[in-house]
Amino acid sequence: MSENFFTTCQEQSGSENTTEILQCISDSIQEQAENRAADLHDFLYVLAGAMIFFMQSGFAMLCAGSVRLKNVQNTMLKNLLDACGAALAFYLVGFGFAFGGQNESTSTSFIGTTDFASVGDSAAFWFFQYTFSATSVTIVAGTLAERCQMAAYLCYSVVLAGFVYPVVAHTVWSNNGFLSLGNVNPLISIGAVDFAGSGVVHLTGGTTALLATLILGPRRGRFFDAQGEPLDTPKPFPGHSVALQLLGTMILWFGWYGFNPGSALVLGIDEVGGIAATAAVSTSLCGAAGGVSALFTNLFLEERRTGEPHFSLLMAMNGCLSGLVAITASCGVVEPWAAIVIGIVAGWIYLWSSGLLLRLRIDDAVDAIPVHMFNGIWGVFATGLLASPRLMQSAYGTDEFPGLFYGLVRRTNPANLLGCQVITILFIVGWTFVTMFPFFIWLNYKGWFRADSLEELVGLDISYHGGMDNKDGSVKKEYVEAYKRHKGALRNRRHSNTQHSTTSDGWRDSAATDADPDSDPLAAAHEAMKEDHSLRSS
Repeated sequence: MSENFFTTCQEQSGSENTTEILQCISDSIQEQAENRAADLHDFLYVLAGAMIFFMQSGFAMLCAGSVRLKNVQNTMLKNLLDACGAALAFYLVGFGFAFGGQNESTSTSFIGTTDFASVGDSAAFWFFQYTFSATSVTIVAGTLAERCQMAAYLCYSVVLAGFVYPVVAHTVWSNNGFLSLGNVNPLISIGAVDFAGSGVVHLTGGTTALLATLILGPRRGRFFDAQGEPLDTPKPFPGHSVALQLLGTMILWFGWYGFNPGSALVLGIDEVGGIAATAAVSTSLCGAAGGVSALFTNLFLEERRTGEPHFSLLMAMNGCLSGLVAITASCGVVEPWAAIVIGIVAGWIYLWSSGLLLRLRIDDAVDAIPVHMFNGIWGVFATGLLASPRLMQSAYGTDEFPGLFYGLVRRTNPANLLGCQVITILFIVGWTFVTMFPFFIWLNYKGWFRADSLEELVGLDISYHGGMDNKDGSVKKEYVEAYKRHKGALRNRRHSNTQHSTTSDGWRDSAATDADPDSDPLAAAHEAMKEDHSLRSS
């Protein structure tokens, strides 16, 4: 290689011009090193993106293990459609809306305007950002499990990945976003710190999940009996495989090491390795602290409540995921002790918010809302409290605006960052609400959102995917026979713009006790449910 440099430079400069030859060789070596560094940077983007994409498998396993056997195929297909729909939507319009035309000028824009149906200047950067988009989309899959129509779910994934998520990403991560640290004239003298997406990815997906389930309503029998009367306590619908749930959780944790440390690549700084290592340590500690916090706090609460405590694997798993979500915003800018504090609080927030949803009769099949929405909020907020000036200097080149606690000690700009973090939370929740809530209302109004009652009763695998292995008798034969008799009528209902009511009164009206089960598929579902009010076999 050195001979090639020497020969080339000798031909360019002349054999006797030693100084110019040496300068040419030096420039050539430096250029080659820069090209190799750029190639390595792109390769690391792809590697980190592949780890993040593998999280789709984790979500699929977690959701599959959390639902009943009669809905496994349906849930896993929705996870697959997340990746498919997000890829197409993000390529056609999403990337352009998020990062199109970003530059280092003083201009501030609400949305990107170029690079549609394009990967922009870097295919590696496009792929990396696509995996974030797909992750935000797939958060909703578990929340809507066992009762959402397939077509509606695909439509939702395209809208979120193609428009709603990109605007959030543009606002916080593009150089021209009004909340971006890359903007030379950001809001409140500093942009928001969301290192890897507690807000951009998880809060966006978690808020969407909450809005969707408010419109979709709970699963049949979860909070109301067959007559639509409220149950004294919610009926548990345990998932069919704890092993799949744990496998999914561990895959997600592994993928987070691409999610968080990989985001250091976006900074474009020389110390990227050190920042990535800091992010990896914080991710490990916060996830661990969240799991331990949720496990033992739940143990203590059960001891006081029932006197019969038990170690809950479900609490530990969701506690770990809550800690991982919470640290995503600050993983590169908080000290290890702060990561542990964030994780402990994340476990408590998960337990409180999960109980809150039950009290409000909001049905979340996998607790995605407590994990991703509530702890997404906590993660963004905690960054404004605990961001270290030392690590802020390393990651972003300034220590002028640290977290509140450090700012109070230094008595300089104590609340600037926290204020910007709060505004970021309000923007993400508000933007998601004004875009996705009307969309879900429209889907429900058209009758395209929720599966029919009889389809829910027999399971969406039979209803949408041609059947399931029912050798264990998990679905009663009379339910399946009723579905087969009324399958044509159900299809007609789906195409007749019939709105599905999700209230207890709506259930009582739609499954009236005096309806003819041979003429109305909803009445058939009601008659089948009357035979087993507890729905043990469903």
